[in-house]
Amino acid sequence: QVQLVESGGGLVQPGGSLRLSCAASGDIFSIYAMGWHRQAPGKQRELVARITSGGSTNYADSVKGRFTISRDNAKNTVYLQMNSLKPEDTAVYYCNVDLMVPEGLRDYWGQGTQVTVSS
Repeated sequence: QVQLVESGGGLVQPGGSLRLSCAASGDIFSIYAMGWHRQAPGKQRELVARITSGGSTNYADSVKGRFTISRDNAKNTVYLQMNSLKPEDTAVYYCNVDLMVPEGLRDYWGQGTQVTVSS
């Protein structure tokens, strides 16, 4: 069984920073791409950032230059450093990880962590 545990969300003022973490645990053979999505009230879930097993990254245009995705393969963890936060970044953030498990290649989602940017 695989678990993804997210942490780091919260309330922050505009211009502030937060760092999200997502740790994968369980019967994992290997980890491929890792990413973060977000869903604001009344909107569709959207990709925020993604990082491949080789370290290549891609970002939504709305967060380029402000957010940085990284991973620690030894800890099976993906991070999202969010700087210069804006009210429009308010959303539930979900990590998403492609894992090779005994059953094959699977796509897993975290439980979500709320990020609120408000003064």
